[in-house]
Amino acid sequence: MEHRRSTADFSDLDRAGISRQHWKVLFISGMGFFTDAYDLFIIGVVMALIRPVWHVNRLEEGLVESSALLASAFGAILFGRLGDMLGRKRIYGLEVLILAAGALGCAFSPNIWWLIGLRFILGIGIGGDYPVSATIMAEYAGKDSRGLLVTLVFTMQAVGLILGPLFASALLATHLAHVLIWRVLLGFGAIPALGVYWSRRNLKETPRFLAAAGRLEEDNRHLGNSPHFKRVPKRSPFWDGFHRLVSDRRLRRRLIGASAAWFLMDAAYYGNTVSSPLVLSALHGDHTLLRKTLTQLVVFVVFAAPGYAVAVFTMDRLGRKVIQLLGFAVMTVTFALLAFIPNIEAMTMPFLLIYGLSFFFTEFGPNATTFVYPSEIFPVRVRTTGHGISAAMGKLGGFLGVFLFPFLMHWSGLSGAEAAAAVASLIGFFVTARMLPETKGKSLEEIEREEVSTVEKVAA
Repeated sequence: MEHRRSTADFSDLDRAGISRQHWKVLFISGMGFFTDAYDLFIIGVVMALIRPVWHVNRLEEGLVESSALLASAFGAILFGRLGDMLGRKRIYGLEVLILAAGALGCAFSPNIWWLIGLRFILGIGIGGDYPVSATIMAEYAGKDSRGLLVTLVFTMQAVGLILGPLFASALLATHLAHVLIWRVLLGFGAIPALGVYWSRRNLKETPRFLAAAGRLEEDNRHLGNSPHFKRVPKRSPFWDGFHRLVSDRRLRRRLIGASAAWFLMDAAYYGNTVSSPLVLSALHGDHTLLRKTLTQLVVFVVFAAPGYAVAVFTMDRLGRKVIQLLGFAVMTVTFALLAFIPNIEAMTMPFLLIYGLSFFFTEFGPNATTFVYPSEIFPVRVRTTGHGISAAMGKLGGFLGVFLFPFLMHWSGLSGAEAAAAVASLIGFFVTARMLPETKGKSLEEIEREEVSTVEKVAA
């Protein structure tokens, strides 16, 4: 692939501090991730409510909890490619409409197969949010605050992680019928998505995309090098972006590294998180659903939320690679401890401490960095495409983790499920070490111009 260097000067943008406009973009983008987290993780509580009513079998349960993750892979690839073809602005907001429609539909599902199908629609909207929101924030941010701002978008998941079990606990503590509670829990996910729809539709296109689109038009028409040329650029074919990513050795290596790391992280993480009521059942099988949900809430508040916070404040200091390596390493250790310490389920405090630490270092580590990396390491004209592919692979990993986790639990108990998570985390560590560069403190244009990263020199 031919690497075109940008003729536009973004040095002022790169040197700028965090402004009111940045906070606006952050809120608009981040609210989608609040909804994503809420919708994806509340389903574990919902399944506990509908399982005895609809007599759900193991296959149906796995499909309900994982269908949205599978669909989000399609959504990420579709919206990722359209974001590079048509522009970020032209498609932004459509994904939250799909998300909201899916959430409302799920709330009125008449049976388990309707719920599975509508969760699939919900997932398409969730997946579409990843590449566009991450790229918009990255392309507006300065080079010294880009990691912080993109991570802040993602950390809105923490609010969804906390509000989900908190809202569920409040409803479970009432005398409302369970059939009403689970429908309210699912329908609530549409509210924040619809709340940011118009703001997303009215957000301006990023300067970096406008400059790149104008430059391509100039190249096609031989009209010089002004980055302010305003004619509509010639659109590339749908498959062109994928071809560019895989035909270039440097970009192909980065795509494989980002995608594999995200796949492995989500395989380990989503199985533990979505199935947390099942995990906590191993700790105290006789506790009520309310007690298990409150325990889940405590784990999120005490361990997961601080992990997100530490990621925000260290992303531009420690760097993406160091944080991802550290996170995968501790995840490997904590999951292995849960798998191999004899009778760990009977030791309440050690169990919760180790389980909680796995959440802290997941949020502080690869759960944040796998989202940040793809918004930086690909050229502007294939940035959302690359992010979409990486996110899709992550969601496929999440799908497998969520789908297989209950089977592993039934097959060999907690030890089998956590051992699988430990192996996935260990492989993620080596993928990160070998295939991903460090991007902290560099402008997006500097990263784009790098012909060979330090990691790639060593590998060669």
